[in-house]
Amino acid sequence: MPVTLLVLIPLLPLIGFLINGIGFRHIPKGAVGLIGSLAALGSFAASVAVLLAFKEGGSQPMIVSLFDWIKVGELNIPFSFQVDQLSLLMLMIITGVGSLIHIYSIGYMKHDPGFGKFFSFLNLFLFFMLLLVLGSNYVIMFIGWEGVGLCSYLLIGFWNKNTDFNNAARKAFIMNRIGDLGFLLGIFTIIHAFGSVEYTEVFRQATGLPVGDHVVFAITMLLFVGAMGKSAQIPLYTWLPDAMAGPTPVSALIHAATMVTAGIYMVIRSNVLYTLAPETLEIVAVVGAVTAIFAASIGLLQNDIKKVLAYSTVSQLGYMFLGLGVMAYSASMFHVITHAFFKALLFLGAGSVIHAMSDEQDIRFMGGLRKKLPITFITFAVATWAIAGLPPFAGFFSKDEILAHAFEHNKLLWGIGVLGSALTSFYMFRLLFLTFFGSFRGTHEQEHHLHESPAAMTIPLVILALLSAVGGFIGVPEALGGTHQLAEFMSPLFDTARQVNPEAFAATALTHSEEWILMAVSVAVALIAAVIAYVMYISRSAVPAPESEARTGVENVVYHKYYIDELYDTVFVKPMKSLSGVLSSFGEFVIDLFVEGTGKLVKGLSNLGRQTQTGSIGYYVFAMVVGIVVILFWNLLLN
Repeated sequence: MPVTLLVLIPLLPLIGFLINGIGFRHIPKGAVGLIGSLAALGSFAASVAVLLAFKEGGSQPMIVSLFDWIKVGELNIPFSFQVDQLSLLMLMIITGVGSLIHIYSIGYMKHDPGFGKFFSFLNLFLFFMLLLVLGSNYVIMFIGWEGVGLCSYLLIGFWNKNTDFNNAARKAFIMNRIGDLGFLLGIFTIIHAFGSVEYTEVFRQATGLPVGDHVVFAITMLLFVGAMGKSAQIPLYTWLPDAMAGPTPVSALIHAATMVTAGIYMVIRSNVLYTLAPETLEIVAVVGAVTAIFAASIGLLQNDIKKVLAYSTVSQLGYMFLGLGVMAYSASMFHVITHAFFKALLFLGAGSVIHAMSDEQDIRFMGGLRKKLPITFITFAVATWAIAGLPPFAGFFSKDEILAHAFEHNKLLWGIGVLGSALTSFYMFRLLFLTFFGSFRGTHEQEHHLHESPAAMTIPLVILALLSAVGGFIGVPEALGGTHQLAEFMSPLFDTARQVNPEAFAATALTHSEEWILMAVSVAVALIAAVIAYVMYISRSAVPAPESEARTGVENVVYHKYYIDELYDTVFVKPMKSLSGVLSSFGEFVIDLFVEGTGKLVKGLSNLGRQTQTGSIGYYVFAMVVGIVVILFWNLLLN
């Protein structure tokens, strides 16, 4: 495998960042968009070439050491990349979807004064995300992990003249720091337990530990805390909906297709450790299932088009963690891939709607847009069908596989997953119907300016729609007469995990008839939910109530997102502010008093000493005589 090609994958976006970041005030907009997009496309082309070379060379992981980096005692951390099935899949998602979003951004951000800065931040994000998935050890992963957190902060608060957007950026940054502390402690524990952070060495040593080892449990729980922050799981999920303050391409790239899936990537990468910690897996499954249904319920009553998609993202991430918790590692990765297609499409479609509606995001003031925005409507409908888990589009295959594994593991978790699937179908078809069907409910001025987006925006929509439609066929189950190509490709990743805990991988597979029944149930509930949405919002032409209209108790609680933000504010933010006020007062009273008192004392003594410097020779002679007398008198006393 050519090492140069591998290095080019993260290097090209870094070069794009440097060029646009340094010269964004002087480079023409057309050149800025071209440089940023070509950097992403070049990285995608290099990723494809590396994938082809890897498939020709076999299935064994390849470690490429670039240089010696950190060496402290027995601990040696090289700066090296690892190329295997998992890193290659993530490379294709990041660079492929990332390239489409870069192209889309040329049209969407065309009139923004920060156009060049925006593209430089996008390129920088790609660089750190690629570093995260290419690193051969946990430290390089952590560098990329922190880097994408920084870029998330910069892009969420991109329109920094708006205080609310700045607050959203700070919220995302702070909540991610909470999770990152857990991740960092996990790395320290790995170093203490194994004396290395290299994946291959850590997993090799882990094979000698028993299933349920308490050290492995501690490591996996700490790593999961990091995953909860980055991938927005309960209780560290509240930053993601607020992150919609950033430009829509940011929502598509960072908060739908790539960054938020870093937690899933990290767990799959650490599959050997998690397989040795069944207690952690149970916690992961429960947290994922609860997050999936909790976020889906909030999405039922949201009226901001991007907020609906944000809670949908949290819910879908919950499905992925549910899959990880029941050891359906390849199924979770399958859903990562399909989700990248249809969720990126949904966000970019929402961006096209917002672009046409002159920045209006409230679906109560939309309606009837399918005639004015035909391409956006068709592609959005494809994505809605896919995320609802309806055949034959991508979401059906990946979500059904997770639910099948959940059914085999725990019937209650399966029931929660099916209910979450029904809620997803309802709120997504509600969003589709209120946005594109019925009569237009906006202003006359908005209606007059309705138009389809330019080709730079619609071409990525069409490509993502095609991927959302056919992407699921890489994982067709045997029950439907297919072969799960993705599972076969990923199988070598789990060879070591099979050795350390063969019983966990030896679960009895469902019969084809059982799989058919489970598929029928999941499809039926999704269709029923879609029909209910149709009856409510098409047949009865229901429109969500305005803000001033009173809501029932339960509806009001759900509409206000269960008051979780208010709870966090009361329990954490306000006490912290009060403590800060007390400490500030203490600082003013004690520290400032000490500092200022010392200064005043020195100044006072200096003033006294200065008075002795009169410039009079007579005074100096008198002082000298007095000094001699004192010295003589002192010596006389001593003798």
